[in-house]
Amino acid sequence: MERTVPRVLMCPPTFFEVSYVINPWMTDHVHDTTAERSRRQWDALRETVSRHADVALEEAAPGQPDMTFAANAGLVFGNTFVPSRFRYAERQGEEAPNRAWFSRHGFDIADLPDDVFFEGAGDGLFDRGISRRLWLGYGHRSDASAAPALARLLDVEVVPLKLADPRFYHLDTCFCPLADGYTLYFPAAFDAPSLALIERHVPPGHRIAVHEHDALDFACNAVNLGKVVILNRASPDLRSRLEGAGFMVIEVALDEFMKSGGAAKCLTLRLDEVAGA
Repeated sequence: MERTVPRVLMCPPTFFEVSYVINPWMTDHVHDTTAERSRRQWDALRETVSRHADVALEEAAPGQPDMTFAANAGLVFGNTFVPSRFRYAERQGEEAPNRAWFSRHGFDIADLPDDVFFEGAGDGLFDRGISRRLWLGYGHRSDASAAPALARLLDVEVVPLKLADPRFYHLDTCFCPLADGYTLYFPAAFDAPSLALIERHVPPGHRIAVHEHDALDFACNAVNLGKVVILNRASPDLRSRLEGAGFMVIEVALDEFMKSGGAAKCLTLRLDEVAGA
């Protein structure tokens, strides 16, 4: 059967900078980015992703420096778009332009309850081995109550995972479902019950646990397109394990964006998301 080409949304870093602190990565980097370097790195990521997917673009809105992190716009499932509701006021200005883009492009907008914080595909990641399973990170940005709300809204199984380390404030900074049911993750980012949930749902041979040095290089913040894994950096050991599982690893330097707490996955949003794909 012919496989369709993945579709990915990206938003250029037109207004990107670190102008406030809402996660530990930002603390020492306020006004410490350059437009030229961030654009060069983003262009390299876009070019790399474009070799394996169709890339759609959303223009950034003035005054929204983190809008380039397209993963946080919301969550796509089929033709349904669940908009994010950001916890911090600094990012709430992204909500209206994101909603408008998806509305213009024919998506059905499905809202969570007004009192539920949820930060999109930063915390909601579909499994790529089991159909209709969504992993949900909570504890720093998204609420635990988003889990049952998303289960009802999308008719999917939701596995909630509590994030225990403030450095890994979104699920996609420490956990990446990969094709064929493999899972790339940093165990120390989760509390004990959540780690047990991961181990219960993912067979030992499909778990690719990373060491802290790889986690701090945002190796788990990876874009998986079929058997391709695009990330900021992987140690030789991690690269070897990923290649041993049949993946092609492509590194794209994204250190400028790591100053704001994001890398490859944060800068992309799948538009054709179907659990198990």
